[in-house]
Amino acid sequence: MIPMWCRSLRGGLVQLAGIFHLALAVPTTAASTAPAVSRPNIILILADDLGYGELGCFGQREIRTPNLDHLAAQGMRWTRFYAGSPVCAPSRSVLMTGLHTGHTRVRGNAPRTNRMAQILRKEDRTLAHSLQGAGYTTALIGKWGLAQEGTDGIPNRMGFDYFYGYLDQFHAHNPYPEFLIRQEVRVPLRNRLDPAVPKEVAKEGAGWAVRARDFAPDLLTTEALRWVEANRKKPFFLFWSLITPHANNEGSKIGRGQEIPSLGDYENRPWPSPDRAHAATISRLDHDVGRLLTLLSRLHLKERTLIIFTSDNGHHQEGGNHPELFDANGPLRGLKRDLYEGGIRVPTVIHWPGRIPGGTTSDHVACFTDIWPTLAELTGARIPPGLDGLSFAPILMGKPPSRRHASLYWEFHEGGFSQAVLMEGRWKAIRKKRRDAAIELYDVATDTGETTDLATKRPDLLKRAEELMVTERRDHPDWPIRDGKLLRD
Repeated sequence: MIPMWCRSLRGGLVQLAGIFHLALAVPTTAASTAPAVSRPNIILILADDLGYGELGCFGQREIRTPNLDHLAAQGMRWTRFYAGSPVCAPSRSVLMTGLHTGHTRVRGNAPRTNRMAQILRKEDRTLAHSLQGAGYTTALIGKWGLAQEGTDGIPNRMGFDYFYGYLDQFHAHNPYPEFLIRQEVRVPLRNRLDPAVPKEVAKEGAGWAVRARDFAPDLLTTEALRWVEANRKKPFFLFWSLITPHANNEGSKIGRGQEIPSLGDYENRPWPSPDRAHAATISRLDHDVGRLLTLLSRLHLKERTLIIFTSDNGHHQEGGNHPELFDANGPLRGLKRDLYEGGIRVPTVIHWPGRIPGGTTSDHVACFTDIWPTLAELTGARIPPGLDGLSFAPILMGKPPSRRHASLYWEFHEGGFSQAVLMEGRWKAIRKKRRDAAIELYDVATDTGETTDLATKRPDLLKRAEELMVTERRDHPDWPIRDGKLLRD
């Protein structure tokens, strides 16, 4: 973690530290001396808006997810794993940069009027850079959300040898787009947008299709399988970044928020149409993961491949579905865009046969910032100084952790400026919308649903939380704060 400098030094030194970190041209810190022969292939699968309780292995009863349940039965299920943010772009920035939302470049889903605030720059270093430098062939297939066409943030300039999918988050809302992007070139599809889609929406590929022939998640799955097979003879890193079960936000305005080619087993369920489609989308996601597992078995790569499956934030209801029908957040409070547990605690499964004990569960507190240090330790890749994460590699091998987080930090820039800290893996403090708002305090070790506010009973913890909300962040020109509100333009 970043040291807690006193407030009197914060202004100058914190800014200097931030400039130094962003100016790093190459990673310089060796994380491990792991021999190349033992290094695993790595597949990082990121679901989009999948809730904590939406997999069978995390308590889901209505939606069938047999392949992910099997993955958990053969691997390790993580019950205290946290996303980088309660929305997609900053969560992905945390995942790729190893810096939490008080330090990473992209700290929110930027509006259309301020797109540059959601783009990585050439001086940013990523997990993909690190693994690429360690001799891995790297690919991103799916949603990036941290670039626009022609900018420095495109995946091929951020450590990925190969890219196929969506650059922009608005484009990725549409599962039937007119094009996807391969490397830096638009690839036309057979879909056609409805002429009623507003021009400012259509120009970035978002909207809804009047002719829907190519379901992009199917194309992305096929591409991911082809890429794995083509690169099976060398160490590879695949970031398979799904767009499901995210809704089509633009399409939801006309009743097209949950689009899928077939409702499958849910066709005749006595649920509203959006709920049947939502369930079918998750089961289709699960089926795609099953196709990957079958391919790895056929190629004799299962024992040589580490799979991490997780979600970028909590469950959504933007397509008109009803989260309570599926108990989508399980025992947790909140959903996407909340700093309560339901917005940031995500279902996570890690699988590596022969190395990770099968059928195990970990309640170790970990976060997206920890994935880069962990993979670096397992692969011998280098990392830059100043990352916010800690390696949890020992836990994967059935050993105690070498270090634990003293605290975790989040900030959120929609509807005002909100913050949350988790101290000692137990005490959760949340301040919503304004810097001068009252701080809520929960013991999430015993009160998972965050029902009992302990703020008045533990002023000592409240004081620590308030200090962390100052020292665990540095101001960023792309995300200025004034009077507790984000200046968007």
